[in-house]
Amino acid sequence: MNKFLVCDRASVPGELPRGSAPLFGFARLLRRFGFAIAPEQAIAFMQAVTLLGPRSMDDIRRSAVATFAPAPERRVEFDALFESWFHGEARVSIEGEGQDEDEPQIKDDSDTAEEETGPVQEETGGELTSGTEQLSIRAFANDGLRLDTLERKLGSALPWRRSFRTVRTATGKNLDIRRSMRKILSADGDIPSPQLRRRQQVPRRLLLLLDVSGSMKLHTEDYLKVAYAAVQGTARAEVFCFGTRLTRLTSALRIRNRDQALAQAAALVEDWDGGTRIGGTLLAFLSVPRFSAFARGAVVVILSDALERGEPTEMETAFRRFAASAHRLSLATPLAGDPRFRPETEALRAILPMLDDLVDGSSVAGLTKFLLSLGRAAPHFQTMPGRGH
Repeated sequence: MNKFLVCDRASVPGELPRGSAPLFGFARLLRRFGFAIAPEQAIAFMQAVTLLGPRSMDDIRRSAVATFAPAPERRVEFDALFESWFHGEARVSIEGEGQDEDEPQIKDDSDTAEEETGPVQEETGGELTSGTEQLSIRAFANDGLRLDTLERKLGSALPWRRSFRTVRTATGKNLDIRRSMRKILSADGDIPSPQLRRRQQVPRRLLLLLDVSGSMKLHTEDYLKVAYAAVQGTARAEVFCFGTRLTRLTSALRIRNRDQALAQAAALVEDWDGGTRIGGTLLAFLSVPRFSAFARGAVVVILSDALERGEPTEMETAFRRFAASAHRLSLATPLAGDPRFRPETEALRAILPMLDDLVDGSSVAGLTKFLLSLGRAAPHFQTMPGRGH
């Protein structure tokens, strides 16, 4: 059973009224045990309980069933969790006790409070391609590396798509009925030249997913600086990093002062240079609707060596879902910097058909050049099925 602990602004116990804490805790408990509970459902649950009084525990149970809508095959498990939480029978703790260490955790950088799930300690390295969670922190020095060209040109270098919004135009086929009618009325019924509109062109979103595991230790600092330049260069960029956890960094990287932005991003990430669970963390990303929407129709660039420690099934599933949703899916791996590199691991062979690009991610210059070329079609991009997003 896959179980994901999602931390976001709507799930901070300290911000809730005291009386609603048990209700909020039950929603977290369900999510901890694999129930797909959206923040909106937790809010609806508390509103339903308020509406019913409640006069008895049955009212709370009915509110929970109506708002969380457990699947019929999981109703027995749902009822057991309800009993354990509200009646104290074999109560289950969700503060990390008994937590499966193979479960990726997700952190949104908009959090105002963080859940402590393990000790944070300073480490100099991590086990290469290990899935064992190893928490550590990092600090980035100001090395003078500037990516002004990327920051300045990225906004216009991304591929474009037609928006549903329209703008005025002098030529085209789409008649602007509202403006045309106003023109006719102002001309006392005469028919002037038609007023036209066309659909607006907007750049596609850029989604960067950075591998911060121990095997990527030599490259993560440069990748974070590239991500900072990308976020500063276009409002359509989103940045996440993953190792054994998944952390959103976009808000931190929007700080104009680069050193402050990098320091804030470094403080958010708790699994620097640790193990890696590529498939699990990418599937965790896709399991959150708010996050998976970032990939829809976007240019997705995953910066990783793709050295999955376990079975490649989860990683293959995640890449297949990204390929089905994204406009373009690229893997930038530092291993490709070696001319002898061949994608011969089982995981790489499995995901290769789903990629539009497999590029060298061993240098900032090469990565910058690739990002600025995203507006041009990949060599086999036009022949790939299911890419008409």
